[in-house]
Formats: sequence, C-alpha cells, structure tokens
Amino acid sequence: MASTQTGASLSGSKSAAISNHIVRTISEYTGRGPTKARTYLNDDVVTCILRDTLTKGERSLVADELDDLVLAMRKAYQSTMRDDLITGIETILGRTVTAFMSDNHIDPDTAVEVFLLAPAGEASG
Repeated sequence: MASTQTGASLSGSKSAAISNHIVRTISEYTGRGPTKARTYLNDDVVTCILRDTLTKGERSLVADELDDLVLAMRKAYQSTMRDDLITGIETILGRTVTAFMSDNHIDPDTAVEVFLLAPAGEASG
C-alpha cells in the first residue's frame, strides 16, 4: 500500500520521534525523563521544549535552595549525553547536526534542546 502521509504529517512523525528519543535518552542518563516534550522543526533548526524534567533528588535540592548545584549537574548530564542525542537526531532526520545547545530552568521546570543542522543536501563531514 502506498503511503498517504503528507509533508506535514511526515514532519509531525519526525518531531514525535525526536521528542521520544530525547526523553528516552534523558531517562537513561538521569533515571527519569521529562513528562512532556514537544519538538519543532524549522528549516535547519530543531528545538525541543521539555517540561517536568527534574528528578525527585533534584527537586529536593531545589527545595533546599541549591538551584545552582542542580543546574550545574544538568549541564554535566547534557555534556555527557551530547553524542547520543546528536546521533539520534542525525539518524531520525538523515541530516548532519553542526551544533547542539542545551539549557535548563528551575521555575518553571523546563529545558530546551536545540540542534542546528547542516543545510539539506550537504554531505556529512
């Protein structure tokens, strides 16, 4: 049977696959993934907004006003997860990631993962 997916629904399935990949990867590294994720694809930019990201231990540290420690730990996780996150994006989209940026916010409990892509059709380097 021939596929009847439109460009928009194909993009939507890729967005969902990216969201799932990011949540799964974070969960593998931290023991708990975000409860909400939404990915936006726009030309050469992939942006994933994550909500409810903090683990129980991190929430406890925040309650003790150790926000800076939690943010520093999250930066360390992001650095450690970098290659796995990038590999997943490249596999899902079939495009090369040229830059990856990530940041977290405590209140509200949100995070963002941003991937810049090589122009479509550009060979992997």
